[in-house]
Amino acid sequence: MENILQLSPNNIDSEHICCAISDKKCGEGYQLKKDWLKNEFDNGYVFRRLDARAKVFIEYGPAEKGWAPVHAPNYLLINCFWVSGQYKEKGYGKELLRMAMEDASAQGKNGLVTVVGTKKFHFMSDTKWLLKQGFETCQELPSGFSLLVKKINREAASPIFMDTVLSGECEDKEGLVVYYSNRCPFTEYHVRTSLTETAEKRKLPLKIIKLETMEQAQSAPTPATIFSLFYNGKFITTDLSACMDTRFDKVMEKK
Repeated sequence: MENILQLSPNNIDSEHICCAISDKKCGEGYQLKKDWLKNEFDNGYVFRRLDARAKVFIEYGPAEKGWAPVHAPNYLLINCFWVSGQYKEKGYGKELLRMAMEDASAQGKNGLVTVVGTKKFHFMSDTKWLLKQGFETCQELPSGFSLLVKKINREAASPIFMDTVLSGECEDKEGLVVYYSNRCPFTEYHVRTSLTETAEKRKLPLKIIKLETMEQAQSAPTPATIFSLFYNGKFITTDLSACMDTRFDKVMEKK
């Protein structure tokens, strides 16, 4: 098994962050994600990845400082968690999860919590795999999101979603509305360029809402604060590829 590297203020400028490594059109978003990480390190955020040119990594931090509308006092909130390509089924996911649990235990946390799709959602962790690793479902939403917890302290109160996400709707009821943040290096380009062009081509109204603070993210109408697309007020998808002209209609037809 190859080494696991932890990013920090001391090495983040020289180390890659797994996603969009060579995607020139997402160069701005790549730097914005690094800038976001630099700020979040001060809040106890952790980014660990395989010491290789691969998409094998986990991100987490104190839930109280998390960029998600989740109430989970004294838990660590897992955000992105990926093992892809040739590195699947080689124990890397279990090792990254073990490190997160070890951190939670050392910090006296109640456990780990994460947001997923009740069924697999694009750009979100594998729900079935996490359940096999001992996570339990503590809340499900009609919009298709679930909140999973892996407790260390079995007596601790279970995490819950904030009220802002319970309806599965946003306050703007006309046309397309997208919520996004720089937690992902792909979002800046695909929201600002791809989705804008796609909406203009179809003469659809488009409102872009960028979540730029923790407080904004924690009060968002969606648990997926990396990217969430709404249409006429209803949640549609977390699939960032829906921004593209070639994918948009297929995604909308499913809804």
